Amino acid sequence: MYNLNRYVQLVKIRKSYFTQYGLRYSHTQVKEDLKNRNIEKVLIANRGEIACRVMRTAKKLGIQTVAVYSDADKNAMHVEMADEAYHIGPAPSTQSYLNAAKILEVALKSKSQAIHPGYGFLSENVEFCEQCAHHGVIFIGPPTSAIRDMGIKSTSKAIMSKAGVPIVKGYHGEDQSIEKLQAEANKIGFPLMIKAVRGGGGKGMRIAMTEEEFLSQLESAKRESLKSFGDESMLLEQYITDPRHVEVQVFADMYGNAVHLFERDCSVQRRHQKIIEEAPAPGLSEETRRALGEAAVRAAKAVGYVGAGTVEFILHRVTHDFHFMEMNTRLQVEHPITEMITGTDLVEWQLRVAAGEPLPVRQEEIVRRGHAFECRVYAEEPGAGFLPRAGTLHRLRQPTPEENVRIETGVREGQEVSVHYDPMIAKLVVWGQDRNQALAKTKRKLSEYQVAGLETNVNFLLRLSGASAFLAGDVHTAFIQQHERELFPEQLAIDPDRATQAALGHLIKTQLESSANDTWKGISVAPNAWRPNYQLRKTVNFKFNEKDVKVIVEYDSEPNTYRVQVDDGEWRRVEAYLKSTEQGLRLITRVEDRTSNVGLLTYDQEVHIYDESGQTVLHLPQPKYQAAAGGDETASADSACSPTPGVLERILVSKGDKVVKGQPLFVVIAMKMEYVVRSPRDGVVSELTAAAPGDAVAKGALIVALDGES
Repeated sequence: MYNLNRYVQLVKIRKSYFTQYGLRYSHTQVKEDLKNRNIEKVLIANRGEIACRVMRTAKKLGIQTVAVYSDADKNAMHVEMADEAYHIGPAPSTQSYLNAAKILEVALKSKSQAIHPGYGFLSENVEFCEQCAHHGVIFIGPPTSAIRDMGIKSTSKAIMSKAGVPIVKGYHGEDQSIEKLQAEANKIGFPLMIKAVRGGGGKGMRIAMTEEEFLSQLESAKRESLKSFGDESMLLEQYITDPRHVEVQVFADMYGNAVHLFERDCSVQRRHQKIIEEAPAPGLSEETRRALGEAAVRAAKAVGYVGAGTVEFILHRVTHDFHFMEMNTRLQVEHPITEMITGTDLVEWQLRVAAGEPLPVRQEEIVRRGHAFECRVYAEEPGAGFLPRAGTLHRLRQPTPEENVRIETGVREGQEVSVHYDPMIAKLVVWGQDRNQALAKTKRKLSEYQVAGLETNVNFLLRLSGASAFLAGDVHTAFIQQHERELFPEQLAIDPDRATQAALGHLIKTQLESSANDTWKGISVAPNAWRPNYQLRKTVNFKFNEKDVKVIVEYDSEPNTYRVQVDDGEWRRVEAYLKSTEQGLRLITRVEDRTSNVGLLTYDQEVHIYDESGQTVLHLPQPKYQAAAGGDETASADSACSPTPGVLERILVSKGDKVVKGQPLFVVIAMKMEYVVRSPRDGVVSELTAAAPGDAVAKGALIVALDGES
């Protein structure tokens, strides 16, 4: 992990980095300092897929790993993967993964030489970095000066401007009074971007399209920033309409060497958060790519950077002019696609550079090859504004990893997606020789996902990756809004093939699970099965998109053959049987000369069909004993309910208050994001929830009721 012959070079390291880790200047002592920086055990101060990702590389290098976990994560995958694991507190991140003192205590107790912060949580926390240095623990990241300068966006803009990196017009001043911010907003003009000075990941970010909505958007951004970063300072920037979001991966060592590993395009976003990324960015000239890379390296050198970082740019869709947006002083979620096109292991580079080694390559030795995509698979409801979902993953079958296909995940079937953390289930990372090949493989792998218990964005990702504009590489930050009709098609009626498959799959599987049911004896999991000598008829009633679907199935005279009618349509002759595979049950159907092979899952009162277009879910009638017990609260014109599981942050009205349509009623925090729920109509508040601010609330929980007058 280190080379003792490099002591002469080490003496030339910037004074700030020496001072941070207490490294001495004497030539005779530098050799010992290098030896002391050898990393034999690393604590990963994170959870989920990134903790697992870091552990894999650490184990490859022979480094022992230490995990930390909250109450919610005691059975998590990263805990099982680690050589050691320590409990650090309750589920809320403020009491566990953001508890810097506790994590540092564990590092010292476990005798870890280094801490890898992953991304999010403490990864860009200056105070934590300083405390690590104070206690002689290596923080695997840049020096505190770089984190501080780049974490405060106003400071970073000034440094970038001085370094010759283009910046966007805006206000980055210290005067944070409402009057000053309003005046500066008017000076810059609308539309306007409001950003948390210490922000990242889309949190504490709002767009004010007009002067009239500026103050409400500013207040919302301040609240969210305070929750996420403990700071409500804001900066204002001119909002460039529908730009591209292009970022450059940079890496630097302690000896002043810095390189870039090309760019990534992260333009397609929801809620200002990335959802699909690709490398390299499509449609750029080699001249633009080179200019982006060189600007990013200048940015890294301007702040004395060490380690992995990402310089983010706003890029004009047509001219490809670009402006500095921010620098993330950590490993990014989307780093695997850079690894795929460069053949590198960036976590290995992090560990080696932190141990005092120089960069393993020069800029001219880094070669770009092929194209890669990353799809973030979330537990969320795209059709409801991408609201996050929390609960148990009753079924989780992911694509099989193979050469040039990575599945980065931190959960498995039966585990929970917690309301306290990001709802990411996995990252699907795919490489191809060119963009078309990589995209085709991405769509094929997305179709292999089988999830039940929570709604996911897999179907949306399939539609997105197949959208005509996306295929053409015409990506930008307003892509989802501009292509809403194609990405959210209105499906009023069920495809008869899907209804047929759901009914047959349900009936055959039910019979197999209950041999005592004489009605359907004789149906088999394989073709050419024995059959009864009499005809039978079954009617299966489903719900699809709140509409009734009726499927009538008659047993034919041939083995495993049926006559099927969907919603009074034409009768069709269908051959069908089930096949058990490592990926679960498959339903094989043949109609005339067409054979289909689809995944089948029956869960609770749902029948799931999985094929190349994604997942189709049909709902069976609820049993009478369950219906009698009642269900979740549902929203109506007389109530406002929580749109997602979360924590009730604030109630903005009191009983007896008069409210108008669109007026904010309460705020829910879920997965670190703020959701403001507004009144569905004019009225008077007649009832408030018994829940108090800080209490957990379920999806659909009634928070505010209005009187009966409309």
